Amino acid sequence: MDLWLKSLITDTPQEGFELAITMARKGVAYTQPSADVRDKLRSVYSEDPDSLTAASQVIAINFQTVAAANNYWKDK
Repeated sequence: MDLWLKSLITDTPQEGFELAITMARKGVAYTQPSADVRDKLRSVYSEDPDSLTAASQVIAINFQTVAAANNYWKDK
């Protein structure tokens, strides 16, 4: 197993947001491990407003998690 998530701690909120995006992408890859299937489906969801909104919601939830782990960067 590829150990890619070593910490939720980031130096800046920007890095935290990028981590949240990576977490969302990794979640999709874990759910559907076939890159070929994901590529075929991309044309469907990439133009569906509801799918794009759902993807944004997943990123936002991940960002909340990262922000909390970083004490909302109050000490930075």
